[in-house]
Amino acid sequence: MIKKAILTPNPYRDGGFKTVLAAQKILQDSGIETRICLPFEVDKSFALPKEIRFSRLDRELNWADLVICFGGDGTILHMAKAATRHRIPILGVNIGTVGFIAELESSELQELARIAKGEYSIDSRMMLDVTIRRGPDVVFHDLALNDVAITKGAVARIVHLNVHCDGVQAMDFGGDGLLVSTPTGSTAYSLSAGGPIVEPDARSILLTPICAHDIVSKCIVTSDKRVINVSMAPNARRNAFLSVDGGRAFKMSMGDVATIVCSRLETRLIRLKDRSFYDIINNKLKHYE
Repeated sequence: MIKKAILTPNPYRDGGFKTVLAAQKILQDSGIETRICLPFEVDKSFALPKEIRFSRLDRELNWADLVICFGGDGTILHMAKAATRHRIPILGVNIGTVGFIAELESSELQELARIAKGEYSIDSRMMLDVTIRRGPDVVFHDLALNDVAITKGAVARIVHLNVHCDGVQAMDFGGDGLLVSTPTGSTAYSLSAGGPIVEPDARSILLTPICAHDIVSKCIVTSDKRVINVSMAPNARRNAFLSVDGGRAFKMSMGDVATIVCSRLETRLIRLKDRSFYDIINNKLKHYE
């Protein structure tokens, strides 16, 4: 049973922290103890309200049974890694635009009272384990809930990539880059790049070229058991940049190999409403019409 919850508002989305304070009252009235923590460091020029007590996230993660994120999908993605490593489920309240991962809209806060009654379910979402090796050394490691983007950066030239699945070449193309996505990430950057929508409880890895400079490089949907290796082709003239879930890019050099596999860890998402995935998709995609 959930008794303790961390509330992590995006201060740039939740103006005046009105949404998180309203949610805190609902939760406390239903018997759930709460702490408010910022999901990331804010700019020093940003004035935080003195009447709100902010706790340190790294300390409270050892205390909580649940993390509730207030913002867009980016806020949820940012929190997913820390919550997952602490085996804590996440619930998203959308204050962004589309919000595919979020369970509630900011107008549906009363639904939070159901948590104390145990009226919820938990969805498990696969994650990707990402490692970059430079010779014998591991120079980068991270977890992805949505996707891994390997791109050309800001320079207006293509990057040439070699992609191998279980040691066998699957792709060899030039273009703006490659997306390696989970089913959860299939409705994010991969969708914009022409990739398919995949049900989030599927077990698969999507390989979606970004603006491939040929007519044969198309999205491939692989088994979650595949080992994906991505490197720059020998004739590549530029560095590539790897970014996990839209985070800060890591510069890949010639000879670096990015290995991407299904992680043993899974993000756990709280569900309060019994909705079909297709209802969610149809509703969210209306924002693009």
